[in-house]
Amino acid sequence: MTTTPLPSRKNLLLITTDQQRFDTIAAAGNTSIFTPHLDWLCDEGIRYARAYSDCPICVPARATIMTGTHAWNLGLTDNHDRHHCMANRPTLPGVLTRTGYQTRAEGKMHFTPPRAHYGFEHMEILQDYYRSTQHAGGPPPLHHGVGQNEMQPVFDTCEDHRTLTNWTVDRSIDFLETRDATRPFFLWTSFADPHPPFAPPQSAWEIYNGITLPEPACGDWAETDEGPLTAWRNYTCKLSGADRFSREQWQSVRRAYYACLTHIDYSLGRLFARLRELGLLEDTWIVFTSDHGEMLGDHRLAAKGQYLEGAAHVPLIIRPPSNAPGYDEHRGTTDDRLACLADLMPTFLNRAQDNLVPNGLDGLDLLGQGQRGHLFGSCGPFHAVIEGDWKYQFCEMGGGELLFNLRDDPGELRNRVGDPSSADTCSSLKEKMIGHLKQTGSAAVKSGNLQATTPLPSAREARSRSWRGFHSEHELSDVLH
Repeated sequence: MTTTPLPSRKNLLLITTDQQRFDTIAAAGNTSIFTPHLDWLCDEGIRYARAYSDCPICVPARATIMTGTHAWNLGLTDNHDRHHCMANRPTLPGVLTRTGYQTRAEGKMHFTPPRAHYGFEHMEILQDYYRSTQHAGGPPPLHHGVGQNEMQPVFDTCEDHRTLTNWTVDRSIDFLETRDATRPFFLWTSFADPHPPFAPPQSAWEIYNGITLPEPACGDWAETDEGPLTAWRNYTCKLSGADRFSREQWQSVRRAYYACLTHIDYSLGRLFARLRELGLLEDTWIVFTSDHGEMLGDHRLAAKGQYLEGAAHVPLIIRPPSNAPGYDEHRGTTDDRLACLADLMPTFLNRAQDNLVPNGLDGLDLLGQGQRGHLFGSCGPFHAVIEGDWKYQFCEMGGGELLFNLRDDPGELRNRVGDPSSADTCSSLKEKMIGHLKQTGSAAVKSGNLQATTPLPSAREARSRSWRGFHSEHELSDVLH
């Protein structure tokens, strides 16, 4: 009996969550959360401690992953700008498919239109999960009535083994077991959690009985309803209304959020086990990250969209194959260079084959020697530039500004705008921001200065335009958030 030889090129596995903060991994310092399998990735690989979402909201972030291009260079800085920005440019799966990889997507893609493959050979998206539950018996998913932007805690209405999280892993494992073993593979396992609704199975919720959870941070600029907070709370009012939560309610919200992450982590244990049992761990690059974060009550804010740490700073881990050169050198290390989601495409392509990276990408190979001096972020009216220890932010609604020294003040508690000792730094970063926005054609630059493009909305105005993500079990479409 003869066996088919394994392909010489390495397999590629991308794992993403939706709306996971950077500080939600035990191995990275969170002593309140259970994440044994993300801890294993940290112990086996490289953790990038300064990784950011280029545009911290779902659709633009995923387009950046797919194209290696900053969202604002795609003309995409909001979930509503759903044009076909991936239709006429190289994509990560498209390049790999043409090079002989078997490419598969499992879980949340959030493409437009939902079933556009954009280079993948085969996709199974959330619509397929909802269809599969129609005739499965038992309570359907989303039967709890909590919308897909609302943050009030609720239990998943499916049995544990029928949750969307478990389905995503089940379908990923099915691919590993039935794939064409003569070709290397690229698999994107994409979880929809912990995006609201924060609906863990009750078993995951119970794990956190008696666990003390971190309190939300609150900066000096966010203690009252005046000043910069007025603009930065817009998404909170518009998407969730979580600015009304009490301290005790925020503790329950955080518990549900952590439980969703632990449910994902434990499910990843099954995926990693199957990789090992199939003899694939030693031949597979594993990259884990999230499309963006979640404010989770910090500075009295919720959701995403801003370039504050909770919303824009994401986890990023690369675990090399155990037989890759330099594996022992990389194990358990931390990289402090500025990284972003645009870096994933060139990093993956350089692991697949030399000379695959298309010209003109914004991203850098994270395993190369290059590094960026600064990083811009833009999402709707919110803009930021990070350089060294400093982050400057500008909001087109009302023209609010924030400046933080992230080394001395990682929680962004002290706004340094107006501080004489930080005036030169503020001026320098502001000039870089002006140059960036001029390049993108933003109306926020006029006569060489930053200006507000819209007035500040009141909380009432934001709520009057709210979208809480209402979505019942009868809607067979991709997620609406």
